[in-house]
Amino acid sequence: MSRSKLVIIGNGMAGVKCVEEIIALKPDAYEIVIYGNEPRPNYNRIMLSKVLQGEHSLQDIIINDWTWYAEYHIRLCTGETVYRIDTRAKYIETESGKRETYDILILATGSSPFIPPIPGIEKERVMSFRTIDDCTRMSEYSKEYRKAAVIGGGLLGLEAARGLLHLGMEAVVVHNAPYIMNRQLDQKAAAMLQGELEGKGMSFLLAKNTQKITGRSQAQGLLFTDGSKLESQVVVVAVGIRPNVDLARRSGIGTNRAIMVDDYMRTSVPDIYAVGECAEHRGISYGLVAPLYDQGKVLARTLCGHETPEYKGSIPYSQLKVSGVDVFSAGEISGDGLQTAIQHLDGIRGTYKKVLMQAGKVRGAILFGDTTEGTALLGLVQRGADVAELAPREGAPDPAEMAAAALPAQETVCACNNVTKAAIMKAIQEQGLESADQVKEQTKASGSCGGCRPMVTALLKHTRNLKNDGGTGLVTTPEKSAEMPVCSCTELGHAELKELLDDLIVPVKFIWKHGNINQG
Repeated sequence: MSRSKLVIIGNGMAGVKCVEEIIALKPDAYEIVIYGNEPRPNYNRIMLSKVLQGEHSLQDIIINDWTWYAEYHIRLCTGETVYRIDTRAKYIETESGKRETYDILILATGSSPFIPPIPGIEKERVMSFRTIDDCTRMSEYSKEYRKAAVIGGGLLGLEAARGLLHLGMEAVVVHNAPYIMNRQLDQKAAAMLQGELEGKGMSFLLAKNTQKITGRSQAQGLLFTDGSKLESQVVVVAVGIRPNVDLARRSGIGTNRAIMVDDYMRTSVPDIYAVGECAEHRGISYGLVAPLYDQGKVLARTLCGHETPEYKGSIPYSQLKVSGVDVFSAGEISGDGLQTAIQHLDGIRGTYKKVLMQAGKVRGAILFGDTTEGTALLGLVQRGADVAELAPREGAPDPAEMAAAALPAQETVCACNNVTKAAIMKAIQEQGLESADQVKEQTKASGSCGGCRPMVTALLKHTRNLKNDGGTGLVTTPEKSAEMPVCSCTELGHAELKELLDDLIVPVKFIWKHGNINQG
């Protein structure tokens, strides 16, 4: 029996994640064809900064190499840009003239760097930081030039600047806000991060707006609106991203800022879906890995005919390393009605913790320097937990270990390398691993951006405690993980409490129906 043809436009992390999920659920369901405009297989775009910094090679950040496509009989068309979709005849057409019919089409076109309309932006040696080719250009420039400026003080800008420093260039970060990473951090955490980065040689010009890029045909510097100037032979623009929607818009598919999708990632056109940075769900388009992977899982189950809860959106969070410093941010960190529930600064250890609340509920969190509580706090933010749950209980286990225990077995711990909790625990148990570095060697977990290393460390501790019955009281078998308690008056999580109530309610219902309760 012939299989339906599934065509994916985009060979990035979101689209290929969806394909991986489909293969895991129903490997023979579709004939799969993927179109990508880069001349290489699927790679981890998050890790480009590590390539630039010399920590990884190109091969290290390849997620699925050529053999993976061959193994699962996926036809990969590289170096092809899809120009048109005929939604009635159900085929796509590339700029080179290639035509491909489809039964199901997934748009995973991702996003492109946002290029602000600054006079001089078109000059030579002005570039963005988005692809492997960008890394190559920056490396080439570093052989001839020494002064570089990065416009944008967000995560991508800071990582680009760190890479330029590694290449031997002077790197000045120019940011229009009063402090760096202002969307993820508060002023205190940002100041701590800036201090760390300045110690590594990075410079900053804050609250600066670029009026023009100077030089005739090649960049020579920046002129700011306050009249000041900065000499710079290379300018990297890292001020944000813009969803790639032109293809969808030309083809009559509903778009707003991005391609509009419903809770099952369906677009306005039958049999066409969208996932990743190019998709807009309930008015939001996400640029972080975790939400994109969540979307891919929902879409895969939908296409495989499996019952699946709808995608309801994601709480934005980042758990990452910024130039070697652990940083975590989740939920709302600024806005009307937010109050500080917890704020703690340890100047000696260089750590900072802040939890925000609104109407007695946990709404956001920031961690700097030590992010072991990140997963536990994310759970509180996602549930809108009562702030009473923030209070430590006498004899309570380590919060990071509680978070490790509460994590479902098939939950992805390392999004960069797609490693689950179950895979990590299995490796620890079967191979007797004793350190996070050993786990990284065997499973690749924490081997890329390093943001999940605190959770890997917590899983090590948690797995060791599974071997004995006493101690933490978290779990006694690998199959049964403890949850975060529903409130401060009990150690039971939601699933455990429901199971207990079911055990109590069923006998009561039986007695109520069949006889006097006193006969129990």
